[in-house]
Amino acid sequence: MMRNMLALAAVAILAGCIPASPPPVAPAPQPAPAPAPVPSPPPVAPAPAGDWHDWPLTPGDWRYRQDAHGSVATFGTGGADVAFALHCDRPAQQIIVSRVGIAPTSGAMMIRTSSTARALASQPSGATMVSTLAARDSLIDAMGYSRGRFIVEQPGLPILVIPAYAEIERVAEDCR
Repeated sequence: MMRNMLALAAVAILAGCIPASPPPVAPAPQPAPAPAPVPSPPPVAPAPAGDWHDWPLTPGDWRYRQDAHGSVATFGTGGADVAFALHCDRPAQQIIVSRVGIAPTSGAMMIRTSSTARALASQPSGATMVSTLAARDSLIDAMGYSRGRFIVEQPGLPILVIPAYAEIERVAEDCR
């Protein structure tokens, strides 16, 4: 038994000679990555010179369709590339006017036709700027009957020169 105690004492003495392992080293704090630079919006091309009635049309065509709330007329180069839209909300008897792009500054959406010009209060909604008109608002008829075209201006966004086609009046009639 004495031998066992001596053996245990020897093990304890030897264990005391082994240096303790150092505590784990915490990794050095890493600096936070620099935020990616925010790309600046593309510059807006200046308006063409001369009378807007002579400016080239924005590329695209009108499309009309019925939906659950009334009807929609869209202008653009394809189904997904809509530049401008009129949406009839028949239950509310309103026409929602929208154009693609978020204006970097606040400002009204200006619509100019051959017979009238009006600034509409607009607000961002998704990737568009949106204004609302009563279904019987005369501006809708002015867009539909404008001599060949009308323009949509929004500060900080390109000017749209849109042909005046029957789809505009179809949406108006669906809402009235």
